[in-house]
Amino acid sequence: MQARLWAIDRLQRLGISYYFEEEFKDMLDHVQRYWNQDIGIFSGRNSNFCDIDDTCMAIRLLRLYGYDVNPDVLNKFKDGDKFFCLMGETDKSPTAMYNLYRCSQVSFPGEKILEDANKFTHNFLQHCLSNNQSLDKWLIAKDIPGEIQYALEVPWYASLPRVEARSYLEQYGGANDIWIGKTLHRMPDISNNVYLEAAKLDYNKCQSQHQFEWTIIQEWFTQCNFQHFGISKKELLEDYFLGATSIFEVERSRERLAWAKSLIMCKMITSYFTQEKPTTSTKNSNETRQMLLNNLLKFLHQLSEETYETLGKDIHLQLHSAWGTWLMCVGEEKTACQIEAELLVRTINLCGGHMVDDEIISSTDYKNISKVTNKVCFKLQNRKVSGCINCKENHNEVELEMKEVVKLVLDSSSCGINKDMKNTFLAVAKSFYYIAHVTEELLNFHISKVLFEPLEYDS
Repeated sequence: MQARLWAIDRLQRLGISYYFEEEFKDMLDHVQRYWNQDIGIFSGRNSNFCDIDDTCMAIRLLRLYGYDVNPDVLNKFKDGDKFFCLMGETDKSPTAMYNLYRCSQVSFPGEKILEDANKFTHNFLQHCLSNNQSLDKWLIAKDIPGEIQYALEVPWYASLPRVEARSYLEQYGGANDIWIGKTLHRMPDISNNVYLEAAKLDYNKCQSQHQFEWTIIQEWFTQCNFQHFGISKKELLEDYFLGATSIFEVERSRERLAWAKSLIMCKMITSYFTQEKPTTSTKNSNETRQMLLNNLLKFLHQLSEETYETLGKDIHLQLHSAWGTWLMCVGEEKTACQIEAELLVRTINLCGGHMVDDEIISSTDYKNISKVTNKVCFKLQNRKVSGCINCKENHNEVELEMKEVVKLVLDSSSCGINKDMKNTFLAVAKSFYYIAHVTEELLNFHISKVLFEPLEYDS
């Protein structure tokens, strides 16, 4: 059980899990077969003795992959307001509490046990770092303090896939990791150099594609004269980074570019109608208005044409309908911002071929997930614009609404929307959370690392 769970976790964090979706399903089907809701699981199957480390890893991964699992079993590992890995232990394991902390963040509304676990483990891990007490009793690894620090600085809602992969690629020890039991031993299914080298190769391949796309999108930016609308290349870089770190696979270039270009288009249009930034012409300038319309129509035409050439699907009418609905709200700035997230999601899903028919947007499931995603993204956008990155105002509401998005995306009972479409909602919501959470300094650091600094291979 442990080998299966930890192998999935390592491959996921290294950024190469998308190569192993079928294998992961088989492995998690096995874990679910031996899952015991009363006591959790242990490293081996059919054990009456369980621990929090394996149990919380199972809860987290089963939930992320759409399995129905109840976290209330964690009450078995709770004593007052504290959590333990094994009954009667005298010292707690930083890695076990770290895994419980990560598990606690993948929570649905009303799950008090995960709220309690989050508070306890967050404080425990902060104490470990501040007092240099990160040595673990189960594992000797390359950079446990670095893993803990990343988790505390970048909560799961803000942890974008390629940012996490870049960080973990520098922390993962490969075959050098040593596990501690009755003897010191290695676990090659979990810690090996093949995973590490494969992940580095994949990372650099994707990064090379991203750098090529960055060159292309800069040419598009210049041709469309977006600086005329007060939009800078720095904003273009940030928007492309959000798309590239969220949808990073080489073959998903169209979705990635659609993400970045959609954000720039929204800024261009809202800038024109609200004049938030100074421009070189007046609002009523026919030249400026024509430039805006030409840019938008060319953008929609290009997306439609490329999608038809690749997938054989004509999305022209659907794209125009989505953007037309949004444009009708632009005159009312607040209303337009409130539905911008859904516009972004629909554009990405149409380009990716995930929206099978128009009827899906009228379904109850789609309306529910659109509503809560728009709601939380609008609040996160306002938090960033106001400069109040870490303020407590509306914090509880945002956290609750993010939990609702997570539940609607991961809960298997929400079956009216396909998995790819739901994942786009979560990816977009997390990108808004990321921008509202990180400082300008950290954002620039992540952009530099993820897009422009290749990983070195071991000789």
